Amino acid sequence: MIRYTLTCANAHRFDSWFRSADAYQVLSDAGQLACMTCGSARVTKSVMAPSVTTPKPEPTPLEKFRAHVEATSDDVGTGFAQEARAIHEGRAPERPIIGQANGAEVRDLIADDIPVLPLPFVPRRRTN
Repeated sequence: MIRYTLTCANAHRFDSWFRSADAYQVLSDAGQLACMTCGSARVTKSVMAPSVTTPKPEPTPLEKFRAHVEATSDDVGTGFAQEARAIHEGRAPERPIIGQANGAEVRDLIADDIPVLPLPFVPRRRTN
């Protein structure tokens, strides 16, 4: 099957499906095509851009890493420093977390040997 956009002598545009390009040509040569709006038998094919699909690109290593981090971590938001400290001290269950911390909070965590690592991306939950 092939779809063509057709235009009549009165500039009405409409789409129609044909079994093949040859089938369109046979109907056109026989004068069996007509405008769906005004009935004009003077119908021609319009210039069309082909519909081309491309395979979905393979995710980059950063996209794979981001997906893994977001799927396996709890986002604790602005409570990151408090939650990281609670996990380190055994007051909260050990698990991977992501969130936000200011410079002073990060320096305090590092000074207390609590491991932190900046992410090379902004989590999707905080993007528009």
